[in-house]
Amino acid sequence: MKQDMYVFVSERERFVEFRNPKNLVWNQEGLIYGDWYGGPNEDGTFTVERQIEASEKVQNNGTLYLHIYLVKQGHSPDPKDRENYDKRYTIHKHRLINRYKRKRYQKTHNLLTGKTTLTEEEVLKAEMQTEEIVSHWHPNLTINVIDDHTPWVKGSIPSPLDEFIEFEEGTGKYYPIIYVNDYWNFMRDYQPINDTTKMLNLTLTYQPLSLFRWQLYTAQNMRSRWTSAVLGEGMDDNEEDQDYLKEAFLETNPYLLAITIAVSLLHSIFEFLAFKNDIQFWNNRKSLEGLSVRSVFFNVFQSLIVLLYVLDNETNTIVRVSVFVGLAIEIWKIHKVVNIEINREDKIAGIIPRIRISDKGSYVESSTRQYDMMAFRYLSWALYPLLVGYAVYSLLYLEHKGWYSWVLSMLYGFLLTFGFIMMTPQLFINYKLKSVAHLPWRMMTYKALNTFIDDIFAFVIKMPTMYRLGCFRDDIVFFIYLYQRWIYRVDPTRMNEFGTSGEMEHQSTTPSVSAAANNAAIEGGETSNTSQSKKSPQRKKDD
Repeated sequence: MKQDMYVFVSERERFVEFRNPKNLVWNQEGLIYGDWYGGPNEDGTFTVERQIEASEKVQNNGTLYLHIYLVKQGHSPDPKDRENYDKRYTIHKHRLINRYKRKRYQKTHNLLTGKTTLTEEEVLKAEMQTEEIVSHWHPNLTINVIDDHTPWVKGSIPSPLDEFIEFEEGTGKYYPIIYVNDYWNFMRDYQPINDTTKMLNLTLTYQPLSLFRWQLYTAQNMRSRWTSAVLGEGMDDNEEDQDYLKEAFLETNPYLLAITIAVSLLHSIFEFLAFKNDIQFWNNRKSLEGLSVRSVFFNVFQSLIVLLYVLDNETNTIVRVSVFVGLAIEIWKIHKVVNIEINREDKIAGIIPRIRISDKGSYVESSTRQYDMMAFRYLSWALYPLLVGYAVYSLLYLEHKGWYSWVLSMLYGFLLTFGFIMMTPQLFINYKLKSVAHLPWRMMTYKALNTFIDDIFAFVIKMPTMYRLGCFRDDIVFFIYLYQRWIYRVDPTRMNEFGTSGEMEHQSTTPSVSAAANNAAIEGGETSNTSQSKKSPQRKKDD
């Protein structure tokens, strides 16, 4: 059975203006259900390009709906056309085609000159409000008719498919499924609608769609709704991240994409194992010999700066929680590397108990403390000039909300750029001790594997250049660790990651072995004596 398709554009959700020719943007006649070889390109697709005049209401955050009607060939979608209208042969779907996005305003300026790159309008809005809901427009939209012959039963259709299947009253039959598809519309291609937008370009495509692909699209749509409910205001940022994934599907080699999907699953597993082994390592640690205690405190400082930075900027709740958990773990490590004593008798101002922090004995008595101090002294020679240089650059050429934001953004940018330098003190200690047995190699291996996986994503997915360089520089540091592991051979006198050495384990097992041998000798002696006593009467008899 052939069908005619009518597509209207209206500012109202309930459409009644069938007689207004300005609302009709497309009339395609003679469509065949499930025809995959129709159209000018013989691929089942039909395309039309139109320009829609934006009214003053639409320019001021008004709504714009797309109304799609599929009717039996020769029939009319207008209920007032009594001769040609038949409700049984009329399918209607509507969709809001403009999209509302949050536009955030921040009043930033150069702290020295007071100048800003913002326009006067943006500065005025930033003073009055922090964000604004703005209507946006995308010029492309696809109308899919699902090629489906499944015997669906009303009330037994799984979600979210039940939202799109409409049954005929009395017969139990369902109408052809119309799906308005905007999955491949990237967020970056949406343009704001304002008083300068007089005409809106619109390209409509009609295309049949298989049931399997339709299920994939609806599943992704349901996932986006769940994510929106969880993230709330961070939904826009999440959808921009999804654009990178969509772009990878479109532009990446299928084999490389399959490998990327496989290793991304491994990434989650390795991340969990690294987390587990990191806690297990510090929980079972008996000696601090060979470990950089100052690096632990620096990690706490670094995690604190990251947390303050994400709180000062617009980030979603999940990111904030994850950063806070990371900071909590780093703080938990402190009592594993130093002694913390609370003096409740000698209080500050008679209220706050004094806290005394001292190095653990295994750290003081070993040469690790000396090497740790030496490494940070050498490190400061390079770190402090870089910090001062980056601070001057940020102050001269970048804009900030205030001095507090400048301090946070400057420290965060510095740690992101030069944070890998803080991994070098451990390399220096390894070099001085000529040993790497004290390191948590399981945790480091899992993290290194995750770094290599990040390298793959750096090639597949578009991301900032500094982040890509960060992945590669971490690889270099890990390769240096591997080189040290290769040149520093096994030595039974070295401490391992649990604070014990091969000699200590050998000494602990030697007494037990000696005791077992002595017990065996004693038992053997008793047995021989018993046998001799048993033989003595026989000898007397023989004598």
